[in-house]
Amino acid sequence: MNQYGHNFRIALWGESHGPQIGITMDGVPAGLPLSEEDFAADLARRRSGARGTTPRREEDRPQIVAGLYEGRTTGAPLTVLFANGNTRPQDYAELRDHFRPSHADRVADLRSGGWNDPRGGGHFSARLTVALVAAGVVAKKMLPAEVRFRTHLTEIGGCTDPERFDEVLADAAATHDSVGGIVECCAEGVPVCLGEPFFDSAESLIAHLLFAIPAVKGVEFGSGFAAARHRGSENNDPILDAEGHTATNHDGGINGGITNGNPLVVRAALKPTPSIGRPQMTYNRATGRVEMLEIRGRHDVCVALRGAVVVEAAVAIALADLFAGRPASTRTAR
Repeated sequence: MNQYGHNFRIALWGESHGPQIGITMDGVPAGLPLSEEDFAADLARRRSGARGTTPRREEDRPQIVAGLYEGRTTGAPLTVLFANGNTRPQDYAELRDHFRPSHADRVADLRSGGWNDPRGGGHFSARLTVALVAAGVVAKKMLPAEVRFRTHLTEIGGCTDPERFDEVLADAAATHDSVGGIVECCAEGVPVCLGEPFFDSAESLIAHLLFAIPAVKGVEFGSGFAAARHRGSENNDPILDAEGHTATNHDGGINGGITNGNPLVVRAALKPTPSIGRPQMTYNRATGRVEMLEIRGRHDVCVALRGAVVVEAAVAIALADLFAGRPASTRTAR
């Protein structure tokens, strides 16, 4: 199902080249101040136009059509729409049978019995992340004011030097190729005791939503996979005081699935954009043969560039869900 959450629930809908993208949020408290202008900053971070991003430009003006009255949320389900205007469905006319490598085209066709929308990936498209960003804006309003997010790219195409990112992007574009990237999100001021042991742990719920973002293929918290190469004496986080501050933060602000009050640190690895300008050999169902495919359309050289704010939104949504459902005994704890 295209829904997520227990206490702050979101339902995502729409297709890449359909008339609209939208999201409905349930569990939003009544009385939160909200306007279309509140979405502007985060939507601008996702907007295309910079080096390495798709030439497709959408206005991405949020339309709040339910759950708002006189500038305040009503407590009823909140729905935000985004119109699709700059569509070119003809770019995908030949892809109904000639499946693009590393896309959802084939599995979407099989799962729907051939009734899926193939234009631009349809409902599987990263275009829908515009609605996740909108939900992230609302989620941040639901969190305590002390919670602050710092999100940035730590790596592009294997390069960890930000001074060279443009060089890496230019090289990939010149060769009609793409590159992946790693996004790190740090949330400071997160209240203690969010999360439950095992199945609803903070890591489980955050990772669940991060893996829903198209292109995300890996998630790690704190020192992540590097912890497997450490000894316990290197990886443990000594507690310094009664407030739980730690000397290091290898656990990424979570112990036993529960936030410990230190900065929550999570990284998401996004794969290279699978739609590339290079000709590729791939199966054509219409002919029953592996044949040359040249993908048209407008695509990002590196989806991680615009994906950073989407990662941040996903973390905020998961934290808002956890915060709304926290036990009463912890609601004043820090």
